[in-house]
Amino acid sequence: MSNVVRDQIWSALRNVTEPNSGQDLAALGWVRNVAYCDGIAAITLQFPPSLSAEPLQRAVRQAVEAAVGRIPEVQRVGVEFALPPAPGAAGVPGVRHVIAVGAGKGGVGKSTVAVLTAFGLARAGFKVGLLDADVYGPSIPKLTSTEGAQPAPAEDGSIVPPEVDGIKVLSMGYLVAPDQPVVWRGPMAQKYVKEFLERGRWAPLDFLIVDLPPGTGDIPLTLAQSIPLSGAVVVCTPQDVALIDARRALLMYRKLGVDVLGIVENMSYYVCPHCGERDEIFSHGGAERAARELDAPFLGAIPLNVSIRLAGDAGEPQRCLAGGEAVVASAVEDVVRRILRQAELRDQQRNPLPTLTIR
Repeated sequence: MSNVVRDQIWSALRNVTEPNSGQDLAALGWVRNVAYCDGIAAITLQFPPSLSAEPLQRAVRQAVEAAVGRIPEVQRVGVEFALPPAPGAAGVPGVRHVIAVGAGKGGVGKSTVAVLTAFGLARAGFKVGLLDADVYGPSIPKLTSTEGAQPAPAEDGSIVPPEVDGIKVLSMGYLVAPDQPVVWRGPMAQKYVKEFLERGRWAPLDFLIVDLPPGTGDIPLTLAQSIPLSGAVVVCTPQDVALIDARRALLMYRKLGVDVLGIVENMSYYVCPHCGERDEIFSHGGAERAARELDAPFLGAIPLNVSIRLAGDAGEPQRCLAGGEAVVASAVEDVVRRILRQAELRDQQRNPLPTLTIR
């Protein structure tokens, strides 16, 4: 039923036109997201900066609420306006996709998922970079066994990232001692993230995976407005308290106009290596339900498994992809495959093939 109603909502939005051009909102590309669940329709719109004036937003909001509110199944309509991209924001030169990996709270395995995603994409043959934007708790050096690495300054002022298994990596952890806390206010942390993005010698890359700090603070906001992200992946665990924060993170990305590629459920279940019995320690399926309710793709479930912990402690994430436990490798590869598919879909939507008319 929800897919049928979603199609009806899209049809309704095609009947709402922008006063000056006369084109509908869908044709203009201003509809960033449409969600429907239990009688509630949620629409996210994003206008160009030059057209983000309050009177136009108010007029469009009223028109959307009226058009969508005529659908019998819709009991309530919510309209949000995503923040427009920062003026002059440009992509990272030579990088095709920039994917943020975030979480509503810490302790859910966000950095581990970011690293596994990067190594999974590299194993599939893509050129990959990994940026540790979690400046207050940089764990990428430990997870990739690159502790002590020193980014090399180039003559042109760029920063040459260290590499591991062909993956270019930059982290605040390379610039401070392992036990030294980073006590910075937001603007200083933002500055270093932007430095790594803009001065890092990333090109050529198919994917740059960015491990964000948990929560909904300054750095995710700065990143989303500094560069056009291909999308964001939200990581959570199945229990209710984690899902509450995951929802906040997902809605933050939508508010910022960032496509949500989907939700990953980490520590989803435990399989006893001795008897094979499955135990759902933190519950199971919560992320999939949340994805369904929020109309976001579900990217898969990664088990709670000692091999993942051992691989992280050893700084050898490739163990989880090849030659390791089949249940872990299969789960990680499924997640990577779905992330790749969602990134490709967004790419097709942004750059549709031209239509040819044959006479």
